[in-house]
Amino acid sequence: MKLRLLAGVSALVAVTGLSACSSSDSTDGGSGDGGRTTLDVWLMRDSVSAAFQKDFEKGFEAAHPDIDVRIQIQEWDGIGEKVTAALASNDAPDVIETGNTQVAQFAQSGGLLDLSDKVGDLGGKDWLKGLAEPGAYEGKQYGIPYYAANRVVVYRKDLFEKAGVDAAKIKTREQWLAATRKLNKGSEQGIYLPGQNWYTLSGFVWDEGGDLATESGGKWKGALDSPEALRAMAFYKKLQALGKGPKDSDEAQPPQAEVMAKGTVAQLISVPGGAAVVAQNNPELKDKLGFFPIPGKSADTPGAVFTGGSDLVIPTVSQHHDAAYTFVKALTGDAWQKKLALAMSYVPNKTTLAGAVAKDPGASTMAVGAAVGHATPNTPEWAAVEAKNPIKDYMTAVLAGGDPEREAKKASDAITSAMSSGS
Repeated sequence: MKLRLLAGVSALVAVTGLSACSSSDSTDGGSGDGGRTTLDVWLMRDSVSAAFQKDFEKGFEAAHPDIDVRIQIQEWDGIGEKVTAALASNDAPDVIETGNTQVAQFAQSGGLLDLSDKVGDLGGKDWLKGLAEPGAYEGKQYGIPYYAANRVVVYRKDLFEKAGVDAAKIKTREQWLAATRKLNKGSEQGIYLPGQNWYTLSGFVWDEGGDLATESGGKWKGALDSPEALRAMAFYKKLQALGKGPKDSDEAQPPQAEVMAKGTVAQLISVPGGAAVVAQNNPELKDKLGFFPIPGKSADTPGAVFTGGSDLVIPTVSQHHDAAYTFVKALTGDAWQKKLALAMSYVPNKTTLAGAVAKDPGASTMAVGAAVGHATPNTPEWAAVEAKNPIKDYMTAVLAGGDPEREAKKASDAITSAMSSGS
């Protein structure tokens, strides 16, 4: 998905892109010098560092001297419209990075190449569920998992020690609540959790066995009023009350990392890159920050998380399907996935590669949650829900004292309406 939270994952990393020409600009109609195939690729801002991009291109072209890779870095703002237009044209790039939850929207148009027959060749049985599932549409695989990122608990080691709390022993939700109560004393907040952090609520819903919306007979219906989702909201309310987070805004208003940097917050829920932002705003906290996975209902399973990140897709109109697949296979293959994870502190696209980030505290903590990650409902209609986002209003209403069942029904109806109208 378009993860603005990923700006935290690659915080302080400057990314520069090589200027790309489309293959239609080549004098030989798609082949570069010496008969090489010119492969145009769109990658997103902060997806890779300039150093990684350079290393990958050099390594890839050495292994495939018949392919000339030309990468252009795209901005997230407006990318949906730009990709839609490209897919409908005769001049689309050959490979596009897209947010994992955007794949269904683009596949619906018929503009993406069906890669279902390549899943085995790419090691798809080990793909992260939160990347692979939204990369599929109507039983066919269009998006190939590229990288992932998800939320963890970022905590103050010094405040935990002062309160006598051992983060390593927090394995369940109840233990998390008990620890947060001990941390919530005086001017110190046990946790900073804004009222509209709906991705975190989604994880609690999935933990309970529920979902944001369910499909039956080809029709989608909001599901926040299910018993499972109501239990999730009840837990969120207990946790949110152990801090001073606003009930009517999300983690961006005000920026939660800046709130933590002021020195009184013991925990927040963020991608690990949020810790870098905290330290940037308050250098004294640089060595006082740690991470642990969002706890689950039982000690043997971490809490479910929303898996953000990207997939790679190949436009149907590309004239270089074989070369494009060769590129996708390389960038999503084990060797380059390990290098990408280390370079960018990402979670690799396969559960079997989690060890690649074992020495990175933040990324290794993310990998624990990513193994049980989820994505939003896999349908193009979900975009209409996020545009209006009745989930945020629902959360604020309940936290402000509204009747949970009544407010959940209202929000579920709004989700149903949005997914029915697609607007």
